[in-house]
Amino acid sequence: MSKMNSKLVLARVLPLAMALAPSLASSAHADTVTDWNAIMQSTVSVAPTNPNFQARWGAITQLAVFEAVNSIVGDYEPYLGGIVAPAGASPAAAAIAAAYRTLVTLRPGSIVALDAARAASLLAIADGQAKDDGIAVGEAAAFAMLVLRAGDGWDAVVPYTPGTGPGDFQPPPAGALLPGWGQVTPFGLVDGSQFRLQPPPALQTGKYANDLNEIRLLGSFNSSLRPQDRTDIARFYAAASPVQVFNSTARQVSAAQGTSLSENARIFALLGMAMCDASIACWETKYQYNFWRPMAAIRAADTDGNVLTDADPTWLPLITTPAHPSYASGHATVSGAARAVLERAFGKDGHAITLTTPTLPNIVLHYSAFDQITDDIDDARIYGGIHFRFDQEAGARQGRQVGSYILRNYLRSEFDD
Repeated sequence: MSKMNSKLVLARVLPLAMALAPSLASSAHADTVTDWNAIMQSTVSVAPTNPNFQARWGAITQLAVFEAVNSIVGDYEPYLGGIVAPAGASPAAAAIAAAYRTLVTLRPGSIVALDAARAASLLAIADGQAKDDGIAVGEAAAFAMLVLRAGDGWDAVVPYTPGTGPGDFQPPPAGALLPGWGQVTPFGLVDGSQFRLQPPPALQTGKYANDLNEIRLLGSFNSSLRPQDRTDIARFYAAASPVQVFNSTARQVSAAQGTSLSENARIFALLGMAMCDASIACWETKYQYNFWRPMAAIRAADTDGNVLTDADPTWLPLITTPAHPSYASGHATVSGAARAVLERAFGKDGHAITLTTPTLPNIVLHYSAFDQITDDIDDARIYGGIHFRFDQEAGARQGRQVGSYILRNYLRSEFDD
């Protein structure tokens, strides 16, 4: 096939490839790191999947990209080390090769789209030794990351026995979701229990009653007290995972601030590490305390021993209740970690961020600060009827701890504090 015909085929295939999975607002063109971050986001979101798997795949991909670029540029401490980069190797080609190889290995069902994306990206780089060397470096970095994570326990089958008393999570008939995720080997933390939270409020406390009564009023399927904009965000953040939200957000802010390819490689690697490790930490906490979901708590409030709560055996939430314990909120924890990374990288506010998702085309969200996003995510889980406010507050604390730890200890430059 001629080069001209190849370009015509790719011009048709690549847009289709990028549309195969839900993605949030498209980013302005910046460099191969951000281009392939968008491809990563789309690829890991292809169903069937879940947010925890998305976070793991994203972290592996972005760390491979970082290691490839950094082994050539050398701006930061390596994550792995040991990748030999010939002088003059192309960082852009390395980023493409690293992202492609990790994604096609982790998500082989997307090979057609990924092959097309790789070919289109490499066409933009002049042929020659620099390009060839860059590809080789990217392949080496991808291989090293894939080997490192091959036995991390992500797919381990862990037995789970639910509790039977008031306050205990009762899974649906299909079973509890990923009870062993808290035991997955983290990317940066010592282990999943490093930032384990204190227990949730006791059932007999005023805090518990206040938060249960709040969600009972605001989060029910037919609540008359829930404003339309809170209904919109509840549905939006039920459809959009943290990987989708915060990678899209980071690309938009990166393009606006003009960060370099090397800076982007580091930012997206830190973001991926922090989000996946936050999901591991959160799941470790979830199954440590095995706390019931609001729907169960409201329906069985006559068993909680709290005089400030009343049972409603027919209560239903706006959003379908997930199949894992309530405390703490996964979205809050992962989003808190992402926020810590992005605020350090780009500053807390003064941004222009637009979030959309194809499944809800009429909902368009605009933000100027990262805390506005996490505030809406907290509201989304409460107004959606699937989390207590103390789930959100605790998750946010845990996420900040994880994000701060990753920032202090990994991919540092000589200018870091």
